[in-house]
Amino acid sequence: MMKLYNGKIILLGLAVFVGIVTFPFWFNMGKAAPAPVLKLDTPVIAKMPVKQCVRPTAFMKAGHMQLLNQWRDTVVRDNNRVAPDQAGVMREMSLSNTCMECHSNKTEFCDKCHNYVSVAPYCWNCHIQPKENS
Repeated sequence: MMKLYNGKIILLGLAVFVGIVTFPFWFNMGKAAPAPVLKLDTPVIAKMPVKQCVRPTAFMKAGHMQLLNQWRDTVVRDNNRVAPDQAGVMREMSLSNTCMECHSNKTEFCDKCHNYVSVAPYCWNCHIQPKENS
């Protein structure tokens, strides 16, 4: 058996190190920030008789970026600019002309969620950022 010199000090140092390294995890356990409340009261949405997006809300919350990427690929590669929405109405596959037409309040809609989940979308690398119309 090997003798551990200064064993108590080493073990105490390791315990302090583990405590400091794991502090952010156990200190914040169960303290998630509340999800943002999105504003859906834009002029275009207010005029809609049936308030309905191109896909169901649950899908859009989780998969809107996949939909936008699919639209981009379809428009650029296949030169197909329209697709049916969830109600079967043909819509233009366009971030600027379809999505931002209804969600014209980028700061109160897009930015709130993206900031909450700490995601920096690359939409505006190619597209011009819309002027705010709340």
